[in-house]
Amino acid sequence: MEQFNLINRDKRQALLNGESKNPHQLLGLHEYTIDEKMKLTVCIYRPDAKSISIAPVGDKQKKYKLMPVGEGLFFCVLQRRKHRFIYRVFCEDEQGNKWDYIDPYQFESFLSGEDLRLFEVGKHYTLYEKLGAHFTTLGGVKGVSFAVWAPNAKRVSVVGDFNLWDGRRHSMRCLGTNGIWEIFIPEIEVDSCYKYEIKTQDDTLLYKADPYATRSELRPHTASRVYTQDSYKWHDKKWLEGRMKKEWHRSPMSIYELHIGSWKMHADGSFYTYRELADELADYIKEMGYTHIELLGILEHPFDGSWGYQVTGYFAPTSRYGTPDDFKYLIDKMHRNKIGIILDWVPAHFPKDAFGLEKFDGTALYEHFLPEQANHPQWGTLIFNYGRKEVCLFLINSALSWFSQYHIDGLRVDAVASMLYLDFGREGGNYIPNRNGGRENLEAIAFLKQLNTVVYEKFQGIMMIAEESTDWAGVTHPVDQGGLGFGFKWNMGWMNDYLKYMGMDPLFRKYEHNKITFSLMYAFSENFILPLSHDEVVHGKSPMIYKMPGDEWKKFANLRVCYGYMFTHPGKKMLFMGNDFAQTNEWTEKEELKWGLLQYEPHRRMQRFVKDLNAFYKEQKSLWQLDDTYDGFEWIDCDNRDQSIVSFIRKGKKEEDYLVVVVNFTPEVRHSYRIGVPERGTYKEILNSDHPIYGGSGVLNTHVVAVDAPWHNQSQHIVIEIPPLAITVLKKEKTKEGDFFIINRNSEWDNGR
Repeated sequence: MEQFNLINRDKRQALLNGESKNPHQLLGLHEYTIDEKMKLTVCIYRPDAKSISIAPVGDKQKKYKLMPVGEGLFFCVLQRRKHRFIYRVFCEDEQGNKWDYIDPYQFESFLSGEDLRLFEVGKHYTLYEKLGAHFTTLGGVKGVSFAVWAPNAKRVSVVGDFNLWDGRRHSMRCLGTNGIWEIFIPEIEVDSCYKYEIKTQDDTLLYKADPYATRSELRPHTASRVYTQDSYKWHDKKWLEGRMKKEWHRSPMSIYELHIGSWKMHADGSFYTYRELADELADYIKEMGYTHIELLGILEHPFDGSWGYQVTGYFAPTSRYGTPDDFKYLIDKMHRNKIGIILDWVPAHFPKDAFGLEKFDGTALYEHFLPEQANHPQWGTLIFNYGRKEVCLFLINSALSWFSQYHIDGLRVDAVASMLYLDFGREGGNYIPNRNGGRENLEAIAFLKQLNTVVYEKFQGIMMIAEESTDWAGVTHPVDQGGLGFGFKWNMGWMNDYLKYMGMDPLFRKYEHNKITFSLMYAFSENFILPLSHDEVVHGKSPMIYKMPGDEWKKFANLRVCYGYMFTHPGKKMLFMGNDFAQTNEWTEKEELKWGLLQYEPHRRMQRFVKDLNAFYKEQKSLWQLDDTYDGFEWIDCDNRDQSIVSFIRKGKKEEDYLVVVVNFTPEVRHSYRIGVPERGTYKEILNSDHPIYGGSGVLNTHVVAVDAPWHNQSQHIVIEIPPLAITVLKKEKTKEGDFFIINRNSEWDNGR
């Protein structure tokens, strides 16, 4: 067919060789000048077809037969057609099998020039709505737009169950020099599986999951799934509106960290789905009084044993527990019960799975191009190349998508220390210094600043939380003041010192007294969260209850005082699941929590104590109103190392709003112990971890009257009984009865009225 020679031979051959970067230039509907007249032509590539014809969509009667021109190509000049139209392709093969479809090569790009410009400058903050797979309507036709970044590929195709995984069927076009490939494929069903078939420069074929996929197959399968974000109807408007007004730095925050797969399991060992778990989990969190939950391992990951910290799907909730809509239901349920949601998020490294990000287009694309900086020596993973704006944009868009599409309230950013230092985990100085000769990862620092700036600009009332284990200055300071811009930081120094101290025999604690007081030297240098996380109850570290010394009674008393001091210490609170009822084994993702322990009184009483502690914490404004400043804390006595007793004042915004806290870290009762207080009047004990309802020995105080004599640099003092291995909290009574807080007003605790 002579007119077919209008098509450039080189471009034709590139298509047939599977190396075309723009198949849309040849395939589909085009205009050519033939015999000095503008004619419409159609070219279709289907090597599996014997004959092909086309017809306008909705009009099978006006068919145009295409002529085979060799090697699977079919061509036709559309006589008497002057205007473009949307057409359907009708095929028949050698065996007489027939099928039809709407040709994807007749559609213009769904990506705008502005999309490409913003991508190129690294500032496209809704890129998660463009790259990946999205249900789209073009020219009145419904379908799915696919787009992926693979700048060094020879060819990229979409393969899936809708095209028999045949890379010849849906070859994509590359848009300019930015490396984005795209195609619009009509009539694809929800949940269709797909991957990208990528031909590298050395002609290797790679089969990659979509980096921007919003749903994945259930492991061990690794394909991405087409999913629509518009199918779930939210009911949390009131929560989101209220969140916008929140100042979390000066609000109560008690976080329950959990792993969904092992919180509870079905009798056969299978996982609960997000939806199955939602009601029971919300009831538990509400009953226990936590303000937030923090979820381990929600982002898609191939290996259960990684707990979700080796991510392959940065935009997809794991399919282990159901669909994205199921996950949205869980979040919605929490919000309707006034419970916030924090997700663990891992921008520090990613695994080397062949279907994932490693050498995505045959080159070091997402990982650093230098092997010395790409490989994580401790975890066997790859480190992101933060020097590439496209990689930073990928990660920032991941973060933004969880806030936008899933309404989450915070991200806890994992392993920030490994991002900040080029020599992290590399012994003997085996690292490449930065351009200034230092060990700081300047590109990662710039990325974190950009990340936090953008997220906080886009969403009000949310939290960015850093798991940062070093003494890096200004992690939670504003970016414009030289900080990294996080909202909160895990206080790993406090956690390490505190657990070492609590693990000691009380007889020897006096020699390490500074381990419980030193944290107040830096408590307000950052906005801290006090974490007792999953990391502390795995890998031979023992569960919390068995970290405590002594016999059974002392172990439980130690754990109560451990939590009591934590909840009265400046900083937000976090407990891992099972810690609140004294789980007796190390956590494993393979088993559910030992809920059966709650049939035993010590564990029920411990759970009761944590429940009351949460209620107490939320009710007492002095524990959080000035949580980020020295104005909210004052030592009474931090030097009584011989008796291992500390006492201090927590203050609220109002002068009269304060608590007197006394903590005894030994099993000795201290009789007639004097404590300095700032005012005369009557002080009432409003919390005592030694109360019998918690399993304590019952050394209690009721009303104590201040003596008009100075003590501990205070103008007055009180004389109290200090219970063993316990915390006691007192509050000055107001003149009107009932104006002060009594925990569990209707319980046996309120025995002073």
